[in-house]
Amino acid sequence: MVILGAGEIGGALARQLAATDLVSRIVLVDDQGTIAAGKALDVAQSGPVDRYHTVMSGTSDVAAVVGAVLVVVADRAGQPGGEWQDEAGLALLKRVAGLNQSAPFLCAGAAQGGLIERGVNEAGIPRARLFGTGAEALRSAVTALTALEANASPSDISLSVLGRPPHQVIVPWDEGAIGGRSIPRVLSAAQLARLDARVARLWPPGPYALAAAATRVIRTALTRGSRLHMAIVAVTREEGTPGRWAIMPVTVQPSGIASIVAPALSSRDRVRYDTSMSG
Repeated sequence: MVILGAGEIGGALARQLAATDLVSRIVLVDDQGTIAAGKALDVAQSGPVDRYHTVMSGTSDVAAVVGAVLVVVADRAGQPGGEWQDEAGLALLKRVAGLNQSAPFLCAGAAQGGLIERGVNEAGIPRARLFGTGAEALRSAVTALTALEANASPSDISLSVLGRPPHQVIVPWDEGAIGGRSIPRVLSAAQLARLDARVARLWPPGPYALAAAATRVIRTALTRGSRLHMAIVAVTREEGTPGRWAIMPVTVQPSGIASIVAPALSSRDRVRYDTSMSG
């Protein structure tokens, strides 16, 4: 597989993904090829210590995506906040889509919703092949806060996030659970209001959280797991304003998104969701 960008997210993702031993080879691609090669070497040298066998390499040649089973769009080295986006990101997507017409393109950053929109609407990439994983990091952060509020373990909590961060995020508390019990039966209305007020401040997640989220989604896709993930996708008319990006629950497979799951929302949450999609 190929990671486009050897910045903070790309480097962290390369390390986390290599340690899973899910893929035989990872190539870091960056305009600064020497940095990509150096980070790849660093990850490779830790393999014998952590007992993984993933082959690592780094290059400045985008043609490395030819034949890749999965392509991750991350961030450029030496540029703080250097996530691939805007015109440069779209140009990169168009070039990569021409070189590899089957692999899914996974955007690992937090600022790439617009790139996903444009990739689907302007570059013609099927939305099942182009999506973002930063939403999974947001869900993890909300889960951690909820666990603190409930004095519970994060592993006991199941919840979803929807909408468009940072200010239009909906957490459907009625559909979530803590230890098998509905969240509103465990937490008071005041506690839920306090959590809702803090959600916007959880965006954007940091590079390590974004890398961990991407790794989690990639693991599910490559192992054909059944886990439901939160992803940034270009929505259809039935889901909101056509072509816009939003967080939606999805299932994934090696070729990309397997299905987008329509969320079950209360009347109140449906109004909030519709407002977020039309704003």
